[in-house]
Amino acid sequence: MRSRYTAEKRTLRLPDQVISYHLYRHPTQTNGQRLVLLHGAGVAGVDTWGALINCLDQWQEILVPDLRGMGETVSPDGAEVAFTADTLVADLSALADHLSWWSFDLGGYSLGGMVAMLFKQQRSDRVAKQFLLEPALLDRPSWQETVTLRQRYAQTAELLRTPSSREGIRNFLDTISPNRKTAAQAEELAISRLALRPEGFANALDCVSQAIHRISREALVAAQGDVSSFIGGLSVEPMHQYHRDMAEGLPNWHYFLVPGTDHSLPFQKPRQVAKVMDQEVLRYREVASKT
Repeated sequence: MRSRYTAEKRTLRLPDQVISYHLYRHPTQTNGQRLVLLHGAGVAGVDTWGALINCLDQWQEILVPDLRGMGETVSPDGAEVAFTADTLVADLSALADHLSWWSFDLGGYSLGGMVAMLFKQQRSDRVAKQFLLEPALLDRPSWQETVTLRQRYAQTAELLRTPSSREGIRNFLDTISPNRKTAAQAEELAISRLALRPEGFANALDCVSQAIHRISREALVAAQGDVSSFIGGLSVEPMHQYHRDMAEGLPNWHYFLVPGTDHSLPFQKPRQVAKVMDQEVLRYREVASKT
C-alpha cells in the first residue's frame, strides 16, 4: 500500500494576483527531492493531480499551484483578466523563489505542459527531470495542423464567454478528445469542473492560441532536458506519431502510451502514469549520478 502525502494549502500574493497552491509532503520519504506539477486549462491543480500524487513515492515534496484563471488563484479585485504564457512562467518563477526551490523536477499537463517547457527553456538550470502529459503545441507533427487546431480552440473560447458556455465546453472536449469513451456521469463531471470559471478557461485557451504565433516549436523542443511524455491510447494517431518520432530521434525523449484513456489521462489513469513517473525518475537519477 502506498503512503499518502499530506497537503497544506497556501497563497502567495503578487501585485496583480493571489496565487493559490498546495504543498504536499511525503510522510516517510527523506531524499530531499522535489516535484512541481502544472495542470491544464480549466481545471484546478488538486482536481488534476490529487489522485496521481497519492500513487507517487519518489519525491519528498510536491508543489501544485493553481494557474491564473483557474482553481482558487484570483486577481485581488476578483476580475478575470487575460494573461500570457510568459506571465504563467513568471508566476511559477516567483512561487519557486518564494519557497526557495532552486532545483526541482517538473511536470505539466496540456496547457501546463507548454508552461513547463517554456520554464525549462527560460530557466534551464532549475529543472531536472521532466514529465509531459499531452502538452499543448506538441499535438500534431505538422505545425500548420497545430495552428489550425488552435483556431478551433479560439472559437471555443468565444462560446465560453457567452450564455452557451456549456456548448463551448462540449466543443472543447470533442476537439481535444474526439475518440473518448466516457460514461455519462464522468462526462458531466468533466463539464462541471470546466464550467466553474468559464472566463478563466477561455483566457487559458487564448493564452495557448497567442503563444503559437511567437514560439518556435523546434527551439522549444531542443531546449528540453530528459523528458518522459505520456499520450493516451485513445488520443489521435498523429499525436502518437509525433512523440514516437521524437523518442526515436532525440536521446533525451521517452514516449509512453497510456492504454484505455484519451486526453484525460491524469484523471482516468493516475496509478499507471504515477508508476511510470516513479520508474523514470529513478532511471534519470541513476544516469545523472554517473555523469
